Order: sequence, then structure tokens, then C-alpha cells
Amino acid sequence: MTNRRNFLKQSLLTGAGLVAMPNLAMPNLLSAASQKPAPSDQIKIGLIGCNGMGFNDLQSFLKNKECECIAIADVDRNVLDRRKAAIEKQQETKVTGYDDWRRLIDNKDVNVVIIGTPDHWHCHQLVAACQAGKDVYVEKPIGTTIAECDLMVRAAQRYNTVVQVGQWQRSAPHWKAAVDYIHSGKLGKIRIVRVFAYLGWVGEVPVKPDSDVPAGVDYDMWLGPAPLRPFNPNRFHFNFRWFWDYAGGLMTDWGVHLLDYALYGMNQSTPKSIMAMGGKFGYPQDACETPDSLHTLYEFDDFTILWEHGIGISDGGYGREHGVAFIGQNGILIVDRGGWEVIPETTNSQTKLEKFSYKLTANEPNGLDLHTQNHLDCIRRRDRNTNASIEIGSHICKFSALGNVAYRTGKKLFWNGSRFTNDDPANTFLTKEYRNPWPLPSF
Repeated sequence: MTNRRNFLKQSLLTGAGLVAMPNLAMPNLLSAASQKPAPSDQIKIGLIGCNGMGFNDLQSFLKNKECECIAIADVDRNVLDRRKAAIEKQQETKVTGYDDWRRLIDNKDVNVVIIGTPDHWHCHQLVAACQAGKDVYVEKPIGTTIAECDLMVRAAQRYNTVVQVGQWQRSAPHWKAAVDYIHSGKLGKIRIVRVFAYLGWVGEVPVKPDSDVPAGVDYDMWLGPAPLRPFNPNRFHFNFRWFWDYAGGLMTDWGVHLLDYALYGMNQSTPKSIMAMGGKFGYPQDACETPDSLHTLYEFDDFTILWEHGIGISDGGYGREHGVAFIGQNGILIVDRGGWEVIPETTNSQTKLEKFSYKLTANEPNGLDLHTQNHLDCIRRRDRNTNASIEIGSHICKFSALGNVAYRTGKKLFWNGSRFTNDDPANTFLTKEYRNPWPLPSF
């Protein structure tokens, strides 16, 4: 795996889980997609942010015959024109392209909005979609601050919006099976949960000088609420995730997926304290701001969760590049996107476990497809309890963000569920400044 796109194509099932696991019964994708619906049953989709995961999400929705993409929006005219042509060829119907995402929201024919923009835009766009009466599929992490997460939850609740967050593992059956095993108690007392992402396919981002804005790019709109800075190619498209203005690095990019199941497996939600240590140890001179190496420790009453990541390293342990390991008195359960296994404890176990290993095959349903199908099912029922609801996405986004605050302050922080109780300066990270004319939405 040499890049993120290949990795995503090769991943069979993805997403994440958190507080209350929804019904993960496997939908019949073939029957759902085999019949042409009546016009009144059709779902008209608008996509905001077309370059990466947003386009992949759209492709998954379009596997369902009731779905049609009628509008897309992107600040990069080159991307917009390319995606528009591809979708029109695929559907054999016309698609309206917008440079300004607000015009897509204003399109009264759009029923569902997919938000695939960089993280710093998610809050503004989701709130606007909710206020316009649209249902929303929003990529993870849902926001960049705890204040944004809280606001997005309130918007979805007030306007009765059916939201699905792009945490695919929430709809992947093997993750649910692994958690069922954990909840059975067979592992015995679990004292440590180790969560890791070691991504060898991500490497150094060489420093580049500021440059002119590429032709066809509305850079002011790309920045939106983020601080005004000269254009730099390193901050654009995929690499935006390594800069604090727009995202939170690997801690939030992958943390929302994997830490989610750590919390669900332990039936817990709120840590007592958080501390973090790390830095740019692998590539100290490259262009990125977020750490390439990090350890974050979350303290609960009788166990800890350890997050760790390393960019440019492929093996995080157990022969895996990523995973969630529940370390119990009787054995270890390790789960990742490729399957799960149980490794019995051989010395001090109270109960002898059987070694177990389950690996996904190419014949199993795609996790993203199951996830979008669940969203459509919930839209039909007007059921806000999607597999990765806005409440679930908000909670795990905030949990991951706490790790970044601990790293950036360099302190052990005590958390009461809404604020830090031992360090007032740390509470300044709960929100941020927004550039005019893009204040934090209000309603």
C-alpha cells in the first residue's frame, strides 16, 4: 500500500463504534438496488467537496437505485469539472456544478447533502444543511473543536435531521462480533486498551514555498473560517489534515475510527484525565505541524486507553499497522479492518481461552456500502438513530480532540465532561477564532 487511495480501495470494511451500538443486521444490498423506485421515492443527492472521500461516499450511495446525484460543489474548478463529467457519464443525467456550496444548499431539489470538505468546514455546512431541511452524510471527524461538535448536535436535533457520520466501521459486522466477545467477559478483567495507527504509506511532506493560487481555485472560499494565509500547496487537498488551522492530524483523522471502538468495548465514555507526549520525531524538518509520533493516555477509574501513532512506520504490533487491542487477564483481543483474533494468556489466566482468528474475505459486504445503506434506511423511517449518528460522531470527535489539547499544552489535564478543571488556559482550545465573514453558526 503506497497511498491512501489504494489503502481505502483494499480495505474491505471500515468505520467505528462508541456509546450505544445500533442494530447492525446486514441489509440486503442486492434487493435494495435492483428495483427502480417511483419518482416520489427517489433521493436527490448533493455533494460538497468532490476530491477525496466525498466522491467515494457518493459512489457508494449511487449503488442504490433510488439515489441520483443532481448537484456537486467544489472550490477547485478542475476537480469540479472532472467529477461532474464522470457522474454525468455514469448516471446519463445532468449534474449542476457550483463553485459556492451555499448555492447547493439552496437547491430545493436536493434531499441529502454529502459533506466531504476539509474538517474546518464541516460545522458551517452541516448546520446550513440542517436549517434547509436536508439530511446529511458528513465525513469524520465532524468538527475541529468541542464547541463545533456541540453545535452540530443541537442543529441536527432541532431540525430533525437524519445524519450519518462517515465512521464506516460502525456498520462492519466483524467489529460488532469482536465487541460482543469482549462484553461476554471471557477476557477477564481488562486493564489496558491499546489503540494504534502506524501508517507507513504516509511519509515526509517536504517544505515548499508559498505560491500563486492555482488557476480555477477559489482560495478564499477554501479557507473559509480558517485564518488568512498565503497559498501553499502543502496545505491544500490531502495534506490539509497535518495543519492545526484545518484539522488535528492522525490523532483525530484515525483516532475517531479506532478510539471509538475502544470506548464501546469498555462501555465507557468520559475519561478522568488525559496526558500526551510526542512530536515531530520522524520528520522534524518537514512542513507538517501535527506530530508524526504521539502517545496519548486516557485515565478511567480502573483501566487506561493508550493511543499511539507513528507516521512512516508500518508495523504497530501484532503484525498490524493499526488496531484496537483489549488486554485482559485471560487474553488479548485485537481487531482491525481486516478481522480479529483472540490470543490466550498462558501464564496468569483464570480461564483458559481458545485461540481464535477471523479474517475478512473479498466476498463479504463492503463496509462503506453497508453504512450508506443504513443511512438510507433511516431516512425512509425518519429515524435519527443511524449506525454513526451525529451524537456518536460528536462524542468520539471530542474524545480525540482532548488528546490534541493535552499534547499542545504539555500538561496532564483533568476533564469533567465539559471543561478542564485544573487548567483554565487549556479551556481556550474548546473553541477558536473564526475569520470574517464566517463566524460560528448560531440559531
